[in-house]
Amino acid sequence: MTKNWQIMPQDLFAMGPIVPVLVIEDVEDALPIAQALLAADVKVLEVTLRTPSALQVIETIAKALPDAVVGAGTVTNRELLQASADAGAKFAISPGLTKDLLKAGNEGNIALIPGISSISELMDGIDYGYDHFKFFPAEASGGVKAIQSIGGPFPDIKFCPTGGINVNNVKNYLALKNVACCGGSWLVSDDIVKNKDWDKITQLAKEAIALAQS
Repeated sequence: MTKNWQIMPQDLFAMGPIVPVLVIEDVEDALPIAQALLAADVKVLEVTLRTPSALQVIETIAKALPDAVVGAGTVTNRELLQASADAGAKFAISPGLTKDLLKAGNEGNIALIPGISSISELMDGIDYGYDHFKFFPAEASGGVKAIQSIGGPFPDIKFCPTGGINVNNVKNYLALKNVACCGGSWLVSDDIVKNKDWDKITQLAKEAIALAQS
């Protein structure tokens, strides 16, 4: 099935090795966080729908910063997928998948990256025409070894693992052939946001990119 998506997943996954996973409570913090990441050349931003202000955060970044490729995380049903698209998200990432969500993704105009943690879920996604997935929760689901094993029977599938990934293990994931990028929340921790230490975000993001490319 031909998808009518603004950005295709392979292009999204190729935009950088680290996708920051952002939980933003206060809309006022949205632009300083996004600008701090853009300053480190991190363009793909996943704003999780775990806070009441998340859709407003996405809208704020999408309108003010055209260079940012902002998307929604924790998209669990077709209603949230539509709300994310309406807010200006260019992609959506789900922690898991349902057949209705996969169908809604095919019908929508923004890329959906479904989440999987098992072979059966992966096969469901493939049946609906998907070939780029989030592997979540990565560390708890077997980590590097699990993704490596999945690559055997499904060599054409690409993953963005998220969950438990940090500066100590990110290189191990990125070394895998079927991993294109990694999601991580360590670039923008709660403490950094509380202290409004925006320069720290840029510093951590630059370090993460340098590490990923070394």
